[in-house]
Amino acid sequence: MSKSNTEMLKTQFLQLMVITMEECGELIQECSKSMRRSDENHQPLKDEIGDVYCMIELCKEYGIIDQKMLDERVKYKKNKLKKWSNLIKV
Repeated sequence: MSKSNTEMLKTQFLQLMVITMEECGELIQECSKSMRRSDENHQPLKDEIGDVYCMIELCKEYGIIDQKMLDERVKYKKNKLKKWSNLIKV
């Protein structure tokens, strides 16, 4: 017995969300380890950043978000960071 297209899409969406959550959790863990080590070149940190980026790309492929939406959100967040942090040079 095969699944309908709707069921398959729902299953894929759930899988995409679960794996994205897992990858975000792994990135959080590696951020913490890098901070404890004072090591921004910690390879596992770079690996986890890449894994999260992959999941963001898959979210684009599945139509959850598009590049324009991402660009707009990046612009919004950078403007907010200008006010609340020194990460963005004015």
